[in-house]
Amino acid sequence: MDVIRVLIADDQELIRLGFRMALAEEQDLQVVAEATNGVQAVEKARRTRPDVVLMDVRMPYLDGIAATKMITEDLSETRVLILTTFDLDEYAFGGLRAGASGFMLKDSRSEQIVDAIRAIAAGDASMSPRVTKRMLEMFGARLPDGTPDATAALSPRERQILVAIGEGKSNPEIAKAFFLSEGTVKTHVSRVLSKLGLRDRIQAVIFAYEHRLVG
Repeated sequence: MDVIRVLIADDQELIRLGFRMALAEEQDLQVVAEATNGVQAVEKARRTRPDVVLMDVRMPYLDGIAATKMITEDLSETRVLILTTFDLDEYAFGGLRAGASGFMLKDSRSEQIVDAIRAIAAGDASMSPRVTKRMLEMFGARLPDGTPDATAALSPRERQILVAIGEGKSNPEIAKAFFLSEGTVKTHVSRVLSKLGLRDRIQAVIFAYEHRLVG
């Protein structure tokens, strides 16, 4: 069984302890480092190269958004899960734009956090595209316009798939809409992410909004 290596970044000791105790009960999860601020989070991520970082957004010296951006730019294999106190927190939205693969509420049940870590480590998003879409509907007007030729590398079908992802559709919904098998949709999604250099579906949703393909 592959072990998922996790870094916990939070300035509150009790919260770090709670996460550490929850993860210690899972055989496939291992806490390799802890950080009390954003600077430490970046330094320890570079040193330990974890699979997943649990990132608080409000930390001293360097906030979680800036730390997320540095980590995702430096460590292509490391995924970041933003931890926030409020649903649709603007900080969480900033974290997604900085390269995070999703966000969870701090008071989520431990099994939900564990499931999110596993999903992110597997290359999936930790929250549904519809939640991302709802965030973008709130904050999307602040997004800058993307370059108009950014989708030139996509085939017409791949561009349709990208738009569908941006609209919050799941793979089964996309398959039904375009009369495709789910396996074919999964292949198209992978190609879209690869051609556009995107980490996951959440980043694809943001890309679609930035380039005014949806919204």
